[in-house]
Amino acid sequence: MTLRLGLPPRGRAFLFIHVVTAAGLLWAQPTLPALAWAAVQYFVCMFGVTAGLHRYFAHRSFKTSRAFQLVLAILGQLSAQRSVIWWAGHHRHHHRYSDRPEDVHSPIQRGIFYAHMGWLLTDAAEVDRHNVSDLERIPELRFLHRWRLLPATILGVTSWLLLDWSGLFWGFFLALVATWHATFTINSLAHVFGTQRFDTGDTSRNNLWLALLTLGEGWHNNHHRYMRSVRQGFAPWEIDISYGILRVLAWLGLVWELREPPTEVMELARRG
Repeated sequence: MTLRLGLPPRGRAFLFIHVVTAAGLLWAQPTLPALAWAAVQYFVCMFGVTAGLHRYFAHRSFKTSRAFQLVLAILGQLSAQRSVIWWAGHHRHHHRYSDRPEDVHSPIQRGIFYAHMGWLLTDAAEVDRHNVSDLERIPELRFLHRWRLLPATILGVTSWLLLDWSGLFWGFFLALVATWHATFTINSLAHVFGTQRFDTGDTSRNNLWLALLTLGEGWHNNHHRYMRSVRQGFAPWEIDISYGILRVLAWLGLVWELREPPTEVMELARRG
């Protein structure tokens, strides 16, 4: 599939947000509270993506209550990456066809730009929902799929009400776009730059810098070796902030049955 000038409506909206953000950053004056708000939003939204959309909804790597499941869904959709159902559907498809022609965001198949964001500008961004039937059965997730921009819209309006235009552009939109592109690096750069500890049949790699940027997702080769693991950093020195937060949540009783990698996989990781 090639990138065409006649973009689908969602592709045009995606580019429009980038233009609005760039124009707003040039127009509005940055303030310290707005920049602090952006940092907090980035961290919260990235946790929503990594722990919620990815590790819980896409891979079911731990269990939680229905109430906290909804919290994770809302946190994930604060980043405006469509919906839980859309996100999990695409990610499960990626694992099924990783780096093969069917993988719509493989840099091996179509290059880094297409893997990073180009596929979002085409009809490839539509998802086959057959592989998320488990999520489709949950009414609140269907509601969030229909009103996919509601959490992010409320966050944007709140940013503006609390911190004026600086809060909207330097707080909300800056953090939003930064969260997008940090997430996209795992599709693109984490299949090009880094090391491969495990032979997973694809080009997934471990990358410390991407792990720091995404609260632990940069240990991508580890993830492809054992995708149902709640942790991505298998070795003690592999920083995985989302996993650390999930351990705290488990201690508080909010999540449980955290899936760990098999012992032999962990031993191999510790040996380097």
